[in-house]
Amino acid sequence: MLKQFEEKEGGLLKFAQGYTYFGFNVQSDGVMYREWLPAAHAVFLVGDFNQWNKISHPLTRDEYGRWSIFLPNDEKGQCPIPHQSKIKIYVQLENGSWDFRIPAWINRVEQTKENPVFDGVFWNPKQKYVWKHKSPKPPVSLRIYEAHVGMSSEHPEISTYNNFRKYVLPQIKELGYNCVQLMAIMEHAYYASFGYQVTNFFAISSRFGTPEELMELIDEAHSMGLLVFLDVVHSHASKNVLDGLNQMDGSDHHYFHGGGRGNHDVWDSRLFNYSHWEVMRFLLSNLRFYIDIYQFDGFRFDGVTSMIYYHHGLAPACSYDDYFGPAVDEDGLYYLALANVLCSKLSPNIVTIAEEVTGMACLCRPVAEGGYGFDFRLGMGIPDKWIELVKTKKDEEWDMSTITHMLSNRRHLERNISYAESHDQSLVGDKTLAFWLMDKEMYDHMSVLQPITPIISRGMALHKMIRLITSSLGGDGYLNFMGNEFGHPEWVDFPRAGNNNSMHHARRRWDLARDPNLRYHHLRNFDIAMNKLEEEFHWLSSDQAYISCKHEGDKVVVYERAGLLFIFNFHVEKSFSDYRIGSHNHGKYVNCLDSDREEFGGFKRIGHGPHFTQEVAWHGRKHSLQVYIPSRTCLVLKLEH
Repeated sequence: MLKQFEEKEGGLLKFAQGYTYFGFNVQSDGVMYREWLPAAHAVFLVGDFNQWNKISHPLTRDEYGRWSIFLPNDEKGQCPIPHQSKIKIYVQLENGSWDFRIPAWINRVEQTKENPVFDGVFWNPKQKYVWKHKSPKPPVSLRIYEAHVGMSSEHPEISTYNNFRKYVLPQIKELGYNCVQLMAIMEHAYYASFGYQVTNFFAISSRFGTPEELMELIDEAHSMGLLVFLDVVHSHASKNVLDGLNQMDGSDHHYFHGGGRGNHDVWDSRLFNYSHWEVMRFLLSNLRFYIDIYQFDGFRFDGVTSMIYYHHGLAPACSYDDYFGPAVDEDGLYYLALANVLCSKLSPNIVTIAEEVTGMACLCRPVAEGGYGFDFRLGMGIPDKWIELVKTKKDEEWDMSTITHMLSNRRHLERNISYAESHDQSLVGDKTLAFWLMDKEMYDHMSVLQPITPIISRGMALHKMIRLITSSLGGDGYLNFMGNEFGHPEWVDFPRAGNNNSMHHARRRWDLARDPNLRYHHLRNFDIAMNKLEEEFHWLSSDQAYISCKHEGDKVVVYERAGLLFIFNFHVEKSFSDYRIGSHNHGKYVNCLDSDREEFGGFKRIGHGPHFTQEVAWHGRKHSLQVYIPSRTCLVLKLEH
């Protein structure tokens, strides 16, 4: 494919500049508009600019099914289409009937409360956004804050790019994350889809503001040293006909596969034909568009499992027979490889992450090695296992070997993003970890002005332990969904018919973490301390941990990573006063983090040390030391030179 791009299109980079050819391109002497509609019989451009005259502006077709029209400037030399005016195309479809469609490459669409169907909008402001800050280089360790602009307000409303920039970015910086992953940015007609039913791929969500306001958000993030990733949805598209890609030219095989292969029955959406030349141009150009125009620093590719298997991940696939067998959709797999080659050619600093659950071999190895080029995959089994443990097992039944295996079992030299919970675990139908742990008492017993109850004490202790062991043992990057760092007490539920279109649960209660009389700020403090320690020692980018102890009876886990000693006591009631642990290094250790500190809502039982190693071999390590480790606490020791 790369060779074909060189021969026919002038190379991959030029091929992926389709947005400068298709759609509306403003030139010095007018506006050129092009659209690929191979099955259409006739196409007209209509809008406010021509009083919606259906026949005054016909497009001309070429041999490849590409339609075009040039609109010269008016007699005053002004652009023939006014900025922010409504615009569509009027198409004679494959079956001969006529209907309106929205241009596929359009940069702006808007809907009203009265009419949920989007209108195309011609976006050409006189004042172009001027970027002030360069993108920061990728950090040594990646700590991602997954966020949704619309639900980022503490009020029941749809928030904006401006509000997110002013109020949420500073919090992300304070928490110690170095990357913002923005969800639901690509335009989607149905707000409650969480952005996963994309209608307009080159338009950013108009609910939250203008393109320039998103640019300012990203620019501000860059000034803070934060990378900004886009949650990109190329795995499927909305079935909407009037304001989406579906049946734009009247056929069912335009951008998508025809027949059953072109439909995802579970997601109720359309599936792209990744082998088609113009579909590849559209999707690869979409990536370049977001890098060139919005200066995104990377992508989290949604639904990769669905893209690379004919069964879309709905059948088990976790062996080499599956990875290299007939169930693999090579068109989808090679499209992703091309996407990663494109990103690396545009900048070596672009980061790509695959949402892929089966562990497809070589997905996160370079294309030059025969891999598929992703930098990271999401460790999707980790949050599922935590929820399963919390839901189905008593604490005394938690198996230390199961926990350590789930966190350390990843492909050698393929990097993994670990997380205890993402937006998936927060959505209605599930519950956050904090809610699973404490929902019986979260509304009435989180005040520091009353004695802590056993349920709240257990929940807060495990919440801190789960986060630290997931970050330090589970991967090569770490992710958190906004609000979960302080144990957000409620689920995410967008306005929909089933909840009377309420926005009560489509928001984040930042006020709870700000209140010094509530225990939420203790969990937030721990998250800050954890990220600060990671920034100092960079365990995420260090070699995998050496696990020296996973004692089932004591419920104790001990491991070393990045020169630190991590000690966890998951026991329900047992505390150990002189617990011996092995150490590779010899010398004086001090407490650099523990979950039992007062500022983290603990009981101040663990001292700061020092702990001196002894020449006593233990658990396969040359040296050992003894520590006090109370029940349901974690402790991190560093070597003091």
